[in-house]
Amino acid sequence: MRIAIVSAMAAVALSTSSAGTAQQASPLFSSDEPLHLVISAPINNLMRDRANSAPVAGTLVDPAGQTLPISLAIRSTTRRNADVCDFAPLRVVFTGRPPATSPFAGQSKLKLVTHCGSSPGAQQYELLEYAAYRMLNQLTPRSFRVRLANIDYRDGNGRPMMTRYGFFIEDLKDVARRNGTKPSHGPERIPANFLNPTDAARYALFEHMIANHDWSMRAGAAGKDCCHNAELIGALAPGAVTPIPYDFDYSGYVGAPYAVPPEQMSISSVKQRFYRGYCAHNPQALVVARQMLAAKPQMLGVLAQTPGLEPRTLQRATSFLNGFFNDIASDEITSAKVLKRCAA
Repeated sequence: MRIAIVSAMAAVALSTSSAGTAQQASPLFSSDEPLHLVISAPINNLMRDRANSAPVAGTLVDPAGQTLPISLAIRSTTRRNADVCDFAPLRVVFTGRPPATSPFAGQSKLKLVTHCGSSPGAQQYELLEYAAYRMLNQLTPRSFRVRLANIDYRDGNGRPMMTRYGFFIEDLKDVARRNGTKPSHGPERIPANFLNPTDAARYALFEHMIANHDWSMRAGAAGKDCCHNAELIGALAPGAVTPIPYDFDYSGYVGAPYAVPPEQMSISSVKQRFYRGYCAHNPQALVVARQMLAAKPQMLGVLAQTPGLEPRTLQRATSFLNGFFNDIASDEITSAKVLKRCAA
């Protein structure tokens, strides 16, 4: 098993180095230490008319006490709906260049995943999603890094509104730069043989682990560029494209109250696992499964160390993930319980 795992990691290193020279993460994503921020803006106005709202100007005070000018805009599809989330996800645009002394140095715009429900307990879903990104980081550098923040929100007049956790998602260009390559902007659909087999197998197995079905690593919505809840890096050529997943809120592992399974799938709950990887990638999937099993302590450790996660939430999520690890306990079990449902 050790030889297989080392081979898997070597394959990742080889595919990364062949694309170019990997670089360090930006200051914001070089640490896992939670930030304490203050964001001031007319947020109530922004949330009131989400379908038509224009960006609003505001400020962000970083941990060093430096005030950075920003604009905020509503983003996302499902979570921007007021019937789904009391507080929609945001896009933070820095309207002035953050100084070198700020953790936001080098950033221009960032996705901010916010709390959805108004009650403090609703943050458990958000924290689980944050931990999912960090678990994927344990498996591959070809993944979005995230940074947790404890945010004091204030209105346009500086009056306190609430304090909630949120997390920033690394920009795709920075993910590509770290891995010595560039983002790919494909057409609405890319050929299956363009996918790097190991990266695609890891993508599918990770999504299977968290029971997330709301994705496509090859196609976008009608009339939109590829892909659905996935970004691509690498050359648009056979075997060269790495799909990178994001948006895990619809997973059974997170268990958000609004999550429902896709209509086209024959499952009744998002908590049901249904493997969607390609049969052509099954040899690579077996290697990745061994890598994931070896990384189980690190992945569950990330989950256990997530700030703000309540004991019962941790227990439920750990139990859910252990179901997956039981299903990949050996090559034979992986083939019988997971890969037999692969897509042709």
